Amino acid sequence: MENLSGFWERLASRAELDTEPMPAQPIIEIGGDSRVLVENHRGVLAYCPEEILIGLKFGQVRVCGARMVLTRMSREQLLIRGKIDAVTLVRRDGK
Repeated sequence: MENLSGFWERLASRAELDTEPMPAQPIIEIGGDSRVLVENHRGVLAYCPEEILIGLKFGQVRVCGARMVLTRMSREQLLIRGKIDAVTLVRRDGK
């Protein structure tokens, strides 16, 4: 019987799927339960140590946790550190 992981590797290589996001699309990277990096954001909409709301091109991302701080913010990137409990994507169109 064929190894299942080998099957998935062959399928992915044959599909040649593009894993790079489109330009200006937000990229949300979660590092364990202590770090969230958001690229291509549209600014901080609300901030407190338990909840941070970040604007995106098509909606918002809500980061919930405890003792959260913005450790880096530029026009391109926003880095949040603290105890991350949940990251929720909220689309403006409700989809």
